[in-house]
Amino acid sequence: MSKKYPPISSKVPKMLHGADYNPEQWLDYPGVFEEDIRLMKLSDSNVISVGIFSWVSLEPEEGKFQFEWLDHVLDTFAENGIYAFLATPSGARPAWMSQKYPEVLRTNENRVQNLHGERHNHCYSSPIYREKVTIINTKLAERYGNHPAVIGWHISNELNGGHCHCDFCQDNFREWLKKRYGTLKKLNHAWWTTFWSHTLTDWSQVESPSPRGEKSVHGMNLDWKRFITDLTIDFVRHEVDPLRQVNPELPITTNFMETFEGLNYFKFADELDVVSWDAYPTWHDADDSTEQAVLFAFNHDIMRSIKGGKPFMLMESTPSLTNWQDVSKLKKPGMHVLSSLQAVAHGSDTVQYFQWRKSRGSSEKFHGAVVDHVGHEHTRVFRDVQDVGKALVDLEEVVGTSVEPEVAIIFDWENRWAVKDAQGPRNMGIHYEKTVISFYRPFWENGVPVDIIDMDFDISKYKVVVAPMLYMVRPGVGEKIEKFVEAGGIFITTYWSGIVNESDLTFLGGFPGPLRKTLGIWSEELDGLHDGQTNTVVGLEKNYVAHELCDLIHTEGAEVLATYGEDFYAGRPALTVNKLGKGKAYYVASRNVEPFNLDLISKIIKEENITPAVQTELPAGVTAQLRTDGDNDFIFLMNFSATEQTVELDGDEYTNMIEKTTVSEHVTLPLNGIAVLKRASK
Repeated sequence: MSKKYPPISSKVPKMLHGADYNPEQWLDYPGVFEEDIRLMKLSDSNVISVGIFSWVSLEPEEGKFQFEWLDHVLDTFAENGIYAFLATPSGARPAWMSQKYPEVLRTNENRVQNLHGERHNHCYSSPIYREKVTIINTKLAERYGNHPAVIGWHISNELNGGHCHCDFCQDNFREWLKKRYGTLKKLNHAWWTTFWSHTLTDWSQVESPSPRGEKSVHGMNLDWKRFITDLTIDFVRHEVDPLRQVNPELPITTNFMETFEGLNYFKFADELDVVSWDAYPTWHDADDSTEQAVLFAFNHDIMRSIKGGKPFMLMESTPSLTNWQDVSKLKKPGMHVLSSLQAVAHGSDTVQYFQWRKSRGSSEKFHGAVVDHVGHEHTRVFRDVQDVGKALVDLEEVVGTSVEPEVAIIFDWENRWAVKDAQGPRNMGIHYEKTVISFYRPFWENGVPVDIIDMDFDISKYKVVVAPMLYMVRPGVGEKIEKFVEAGGIFITTYWSGIVNESDLTFLGGFPGPLRKTLGIWSEELDGLHDGQTNTVVGLEKNYVAHELCDLIHTEGAEVLATYGEDFYAGRPALTVNKLGKGKAYYVASRNVEPFNLDLISKIIKEENITPAVQTELPAGVTAQLRTDGDNDFIFLMNFSATEQTVELDGDEYTNMIEKTTVSEHVTLPLNGIAVLKRASK
């Protein structure tokens, strides 16, 4: 039985709908704010994010604050039943600060200090910057921490990792390393600095990676990325402290950016009360939208999984187009509702947009918005937003519900960093992210819910754990996986797994290192194939095409399910399964062209009785996702294919929550169509 979580805010126990809004851009335009309030209510918008990048409007000169405009905004919200996530303005500081205190400016990897400009061009280590952030955040907390319109804090905006290489950051990096390793001897061993005579003899010799200096010590590169995540978390704690002191009950979030590589998002779980993120798919870049749908379903599942299933927030999305992607493609009819409710299907309790009203100038003046430059509601986009608002009202019962998947896929940030820095076996395209998603997609196509976790999560509750390219295996992880399989779990991994430890040092004694006993195989060599080169995988019900990577393995107890059909390793194992205790461990030795993963995963789903959201065969391009409160299941049927689709149901009686009808036999989904079905839990 799944747990039902409390709403994001007890003041608004319903689906949240709204957008980022910058009223300070319109202070000199009489009537605009009043019109925006009317339009917010007309679109069923109940939450607005304000204060993002508003620092100079709040503090135009050092120590001189003007809050009257924000007072008026929040007071008017409260009078009209609209709520706010109030942002701290640290994402872009005022020019006066850069001019007076140049130390706040970021120094790039070439050791050149940036000029004022852009966003997040500041140093997280700078004492002055931290001092100024504390001052403005304290002022905001004291003035608005108990305001009736404010239901949460939005920390900064799209934190981008803070890769500053100034003297403050160099000192902090050295201190971080001292805490991690204790002695230079341990550091030198972890970084394997005897290679190329890079042994460090004094802590002062440690420098961050730079194209002007050292970038080839993989352990150093890995630690620098870890340090940047920890420094960013420390900065978030610094931001949060004055806010918590005034009102510890207000939830705190910061908006993530898809699978942004620069920060390990899993490490933020304890710092945030609710996870939020910004989703910008390139819908309609192909005949159907399946590929984009799979990619963003994967992202949604990460955000839900970070805090163990707790509903998240879709903080930003576009109601129409973006202006910074390669092509500013409009959403076709139906796609705005479908893409918005896709987030809800995977665990979001909000649908929010960037932006409410289109900016008149600067870099995002042509980015999509609820209110276009024309300034009224008589637009296709505004009607689409109204449709989402109405749908979210119909889905109020879904608030706080989640899902407890039987399947988890390991997508680990540190492993990702290490894989992409390894220099081999295929530098022209190692494709870690694509590989993980290629194992996610078959579950999506079968309508099976999935958690996306890192390797440190507890895996004992799952039936199936998939860990594609688990190149790095941190201490204790191999033992945990072994126990999982012995207890009856199904483990699936691939080539290029069990290669290095947490310091990117290779395991000695044979790959896949600590996974060797679990998998019952020994990997001797890994062949990198050029583009266009292929092999075959034979011995299954049909043959498959292998490309890019082929692992040459020996069995040590594992059963061979398929072999290579060509080249000097023809006849060698290409797919194995090892029985260990009550469970099984599969090893996919080659990267294979579809439908290999679909066929393999579909077979395992059936054999292991993995429960899909609905017991039916889904048409291509259609998925079913599940949220439940333990008493009722809420099934989201979504059509991302290029045509209308009919989904045959399993005979149970369902309520179509948006159309308010009863269905039991089938549901017809139009192009870009969605149905949300409610049934009593089994």
